[in-house]
Amino acid sequence: MSESSAPRDVEASRGRSLPTRWQLWGLPARVQLLLLAVELVAVSLVTIDVATSETGDPVPGTPAQWATAAALTVISGLHAEISLRAERLRRRIAETRYIDLSSVWTFSAALLLPPLLAVATVVASYTHLYFRVFRPAGTPPHRQVYSTSTVVLAIYLVAGVRHLFGTHADVASPLAAVVLICCLLTYTAANTLLVVGVIRLAQPGSRFLAILAGGEVGLEIATLSLGGLVATVVVPDHWLLLVLLLPPLILLEQTTLVRQLKAQADTDAKTGLLNADAWRARAHRVLAVAEGGSAAAAVLILDLDHFKDVNDRHGHLVGDAVLQAVAEVVAGEVRDGDAAGRFGGEEFVVVLAPLRTGGDDGAGAVREVGERIRQRVERLRVEIPAQPEPVLVDRLSVSVGAALCPRADTGLDVLLAVADEALYAAKRAGRNRVRVRTTASHPDLRPEPGRPAG
Repeated sequence: MSESSAPRDVEASRGRSLPTRWQLWGLPARVQLLLLAVELVAVSLVTIDVATSETGDPVPGTPAQWATAAALTVISGLHAEISLRAERLRRRIAETRYIDLSSVWTFSAALLLPPLLAVATVVASYTHLYFRVFRPAGTPPHRQVYSTSTVVLAIYLVAGVRHLFGTHADVASPLAAVVLICCLLTYTAANTLLVVGVIRLAQPGSRFLAILAGGEVGLEIATLSLGGLVATVVVPDHWLLLVLLLPPLILLEQTTLVRQLKAQADTDAKTGLLNADAWRARAHRVLAVAEGGSAAAAVLILDLDHFKDVNDRHGHLVGDAVLQAVAEVVAGEVRDGDAAGRFGGEEFVVVLAPLRTGGDDGAGAVREVGERIRQRVERLRVEIPAQPEPVLVDRLSVSVGAALCPRADTGLDVLLAVADEALYAAKRAGRNRVRVRTTASHPDLRPEPGRPAG
């Protein structure tokens, strides 16, 4: 797993050979301290291991272990070369964390080899990856050094787990399975927490769980599980089977790339919410499911009040930061099954379905969601680091118009039209308020039977 960040670094592709222009020096002091601390710990562990080696060799290991290290290094390089184009593209479009599938080989090394020899294998593999994948994708050197250091720490933690439980030759025994699972969880936890931690420090206001989810934890666990199978089943007796792992790994990379590209195409770049077209497609599906269950549904349109004043006073970069903060509020107040998007400018849309209904056919639930969003936006304080001094934007407000359909049997365009009318009613009433209307009160907007709305 590697560190990434959003937005992308403008200077990453310029002046790479000039240390004074490295992006490292522009990072906050707390981020630099964490990077330095992790790298120093990794170097210290390696130094202590070399100094206390009983064999006297800088990198101890039996001939069989050296052969294993060489095989893992070669297969890792072959894997990187075959999947070169896909991995470069995946690295460029990664928004938070980037999960590279080299963990299959690095985790195998951690399980099979003495720590120093495993570290040498990882350093060789990651150096190759940097010059073939990360550097062409614009990754600054300090990120690759930090990522390598986190893997080194994970290797020594895995070695500690193996030493604690002892060595078990019978891989089919229950205890051996427990040891393998403990090693996998230890490796994952160390790597994940260190990488997510530094991204969290580098991006004030970012959410730990959002960064964690953005890194595709399932993909990471899958690659480490394959690494465990390589170490316990393939390598000891079936070396040639390593080659058979390449096709499924490459297919997994291609599938992940397609999913990332689709997510990028469906996402609004400024806010991380669905864009207008993707939101419409998602809203149609949500309404269809609610209609099949004869449930109520609603559409909310939210408009930031006097947002033009923010752009005019502070500039569009500050305005973008405000939009992102409001988008996080909206996303945090809807359920996983709902859909939130940005229609453009300072306007957001949400579809809620199915809704719990009471004596008011669900109007109370819709108003509750709208009020929660309105109140949270009202309490927002958006701080943006800027020169010559930081900018603080507060006293924000949002007007909310909602359209409620008691049985979700109305077309999306009709719901949008009613919600839009409710929004303008909220604006006319003085802004910073919620207005809810039902489609039943607008029979002229309902589509004829058998014909789509709009």
